[in-house]
Amino acid sequence: MVKLVIMSDPICPWCYIGKTYLDRALEQVPDHPFIIEWQPFQLNPEMPAGGMDRRAYLEGKFGGKEEAVQAYLPVVQHGEKAGLNLKLDNIGRTPNTLDAHRLIHWAGIEGRQTAVVSALFRAYFNDGRDIGDVEVLGDIADGAGLDASVIMRLLGTDADREAIQGRDAAARNMGIQSVPTFIVAGQHAVPGAQPTELWLKVIKELRAGAENPG
Repeated sequence: MVKLVIMSDPICPWCYIGKTYLDRALEQVPDHPFIIEWQPFQLNPEMPAGGMDRRAYLEGKFGGKEEAVQAYLPVVQHGEKAGLNLKLDNIGRTPNTLDAHRLIHWAGIEGRQTAVVSALFRAYFNDGRDIGDVEVLGDIADGAGLDASVIMRLLGTDADREAIQGRDAAARNMGIQSVPTFIVAGQHAVPGAQPTELWLKVIKELRAGAENPG
């Protein structure tokens, strides 16, 4: 088996698109060699705990309304190509994602990480839900088969907060500056939302290497 570490943030549209392309490859090759592990990377580590109005955030980030629209055109186009029904206009707030990353971490302990990541993407990009809200996170945890009461209790504490921030900082220290970044077998970093065809090629090469070691 080969570990595939995915550096990601649940409010990153390219992460959602990249995951979708990867999923297509994994569906085509059900006996793929990957063990997937999601690692935290916050696009906005300085975001206030309560998040901020999305329009104000985007206009501030890109320098105005028109610039924000232009910046998101490729996201819309690639989202459609990937078959994702992105409802960007439904998103009211850009959240701080630290609590969402804590939930992803706890889901990993229960073997439910990818299910929670998928649910976070859908909640934010398809349903316009505030994934910085603990009630929303509790609902997502419940839907993914986790004990929502335990998750809600943990979210009310500082549990694993420093650990997540430390892993985020470690990724930056490694030179990772954007997500998604896929790290194959702890050696090869693949940045960006790569097409399904690339992942099929990677799987084929990994299989050939396993069959012909050395």
